[in-house]
Amino acid sequence: MRLYSLSVLYRADPKVRLLKAAYDVSSFSFFQRSSVQEFMTFTSQLIVERSELGSRASVKEQEYLCHVYVRNDGLAGVVIADNEYPPRVCFTLLDKVLDEFSRQVSRADWPSGSPATISYAALDGYLSKYQNPRDADPMTKVQAELDETKIILHNTMESLLERGEKLDDLVSKSEVLGAQSKAFYKTARKQNSCCAIM
Repeated sequence: MRLYSLSVLYRADPKVRLLKAAYDVSSFSFFQRSSVQEFMTFTSQLIVERSELGSRASVKEQEYLCHVYVRNDGLAGVVIADNEYPPRVCFTLLDKVLDEFSRQVSRADWPSGSPATISYAALDGYLSKYQNPRDADPMTKVQAELDETKIILHNTMESLLERGEKLDDLVSKSEVLGAQSKAFYKTARKQNSCCAIM
């Protein structure tokens, strides 16, 4: 999972202005990096230009997903990530960045702003922090822990079932199971063995 770009833009009629951006192009070859970065800027501007005010969308481009949020006031954010990165985390990041940006940078500066004139230094930090969605987003972390617990429980059950003889012994010695349940278990085991042979 990887984030490649985080941009803040302003959608003014008829043009979209890039206000600030951060990029992580370290996974590309040295000679491709400037071209990749330019293409990410172009893609971000195009997506914001074609999006409605007050909308959120995810646009697939090859093995990348571009997540865009255009607020009603024209302030917009775009995250470019790989296909595996959770979209919910991208939109959480966009909400956080656009709220913070609008508090720190005067709205009067948006229509004429550029990366050189806008003073907002948090994008690189956010891009770095959100590289691992589990660390950055509490809900993703909880979900990952739940998935891990499921895997551990599942593996324990599988290892128990692999020891058929011991399970048979446990069933026959059980004081909790009645005679009818024990008979049902034995019948089910025999049927499963017969089906496995066929």
